[in-house]
Amino acid sequence: MRWPSIRNFVTRRPSTLRLAAHLNRGRGGMRWLDDYPVPPPASHVPDLKNWETRELSAIWIGHATVLLRIGGKTILTDPVFSNRIGLGLMLGTLGPRRRVAPALLPRDLPKLDLILISHAHFDHLDRPSLGRLDKKTPVVTAPRTQDLIRDLGFRRITELKWGQHVSFDDLTITAREVAHWGSRLILDKYRGFNAYLLQSAGHRILFGGDSAYQEFFTDLGGVDLAILGIGGYDPFIRNHASPEQAWGMANHAGAKYLLPIHHSTFRLSHEPVHEPIDRLIAAAGEKSDRIALRDVGETWTYDHAVS
Repeated sequence: MRWPSIRNFVTRRPSTLRLAAHLNRGRGGMRWLDDYPVPPPASHVPDLKNWETRELSAIWIGHATVLLRIGGKTILTDPVFSNRIGLGLMLGTLGPRRRVAPALLPRDLPKLDLILISHAHFDHLDRPSLGRLDKKTPVVTAPRTQDLIRDLGFRRITELKWGQHVSFDDLTITAREVAHWGSRLILDKYRGFNAYLLQSAGHRILFGGDSAYQEFFTDLGGVDLAILGIGGYDPFIRNHASPEQAWGMANHAGAKYLLPIHHSTFRLSHEPVHEPIDRLIAAAGEKSDRIALRDVGETWTYDHAVS
């Protein structure tokens, strides 16, 4: 017997698609089961001392969530603080659980100037987490994704297509092309997916979001910090770069330092949890001092980085 594909199942049964869309809109207010088991704490306590005086700094909160300081602005990328990610099912979430707690919770964050969202996948656009942040904060996101954000209370939302940019005082954000996909559910293929180049008067950061191996960053001409995913490649190498490929893309961008993300936080693929960072260190070889952060909770500041 040949089972129908999921695509055919939802196409022929509109009620199923409507149910999935409804679950996709959850805010997490009653997902009490997600609190158990409690993930172990991050092994490092982030250093927020004199945060607002730093020219260029980063804290890895977990997965693709990074707190950045550049151009006098504090930016949070792909905020995910939930213990589980996925479809909400009344008292819980259908999806993977955290392996390590976020290094900072929303209440611990300094005042945010901007929220940056790469695409609509549940591990990058987590509505329960966004619902816990200040709704006055501007949001920059990928094309045709603001419907997942606006009803949470955010009003200053900017969607950027590849090549488009927006400025916040002296900081400019430019959307860059990546090799990925944007569907949150099965049929919403219209949603976009971005990387972002952040430029101030003195520094440049590349936030890569999710991407398979590609050579779209070769024209950048150098960045101080590239933030790129290194996990989720087994068996999804067509959608997520391997550690060696991420190292290559960082070199394409002319990155002085690489901050690896998308590893060690959620189990989203088959590779062992510690394999991505071990392979990245091996790929970097004698230049492994260019790996800015390796563990959740670590803090990196350019002023004190090894040159």
